[in-house]
Amino acid sequence: MTGGVRSGKSACAEGLLAAETQVSYLAPGPPWADDADWNARIESHRARRPAHWRTVENTDLAGAIRALESAALIDCFGTWLTGRLDALGAWDEAAGWQGRLSADISGVVEAWRECPHRLVGVTNEVGLGLVSEHRSGRIFADWLGRFNQQVAAVSDDVILVVAGRQLVL
Repeated sequence: MTGGVRSGKSACAEGLLAAETQVSYLAPGPPWADDADWNARIESHRARRPAHWRTVENTDLAGAIRALESAALIDCFGTWLTGRLDALGAWDEAAGWQGRLSADISGVVEAWRECPHRLVGVTNEVGLGLVSEHRSGRIFADWLGRFNQQVAAVSDDVILVVAGRQLVL
């Protein structure tokens, strides 16, 4: 499930798993305890999910996918990538992080491809806007675009969400 910010991706993804009796909701982003807006967004997502869904907050996305025992919704690849870029020092122009990030992405893609359970992933579509004037924006867009392509290549379906409407690609 890909699309712009606030396009309705998460709600559409939740709808795809509404009939499942067991669902794990994987939240792979880092916690931002001091960000009130972020926390309000998390709460709105939690309130919308069915009570029987199990929430797993884990930044080890490949490991979390491998540990699944049921269908899962991953929301979202962009927050996971942001956390990895933070942890690797990519924003500070540290050397050598690209190889580690490539390996991390490959691990997630492999876990996704091998998972025997139904998976629905949410990600931001970064290829429809301008190239950022900021280095951090360019790094994020470039790497999320690559990551999205790799996951799409091993997925049965890819759905673009625009204004809450779904288009199967």
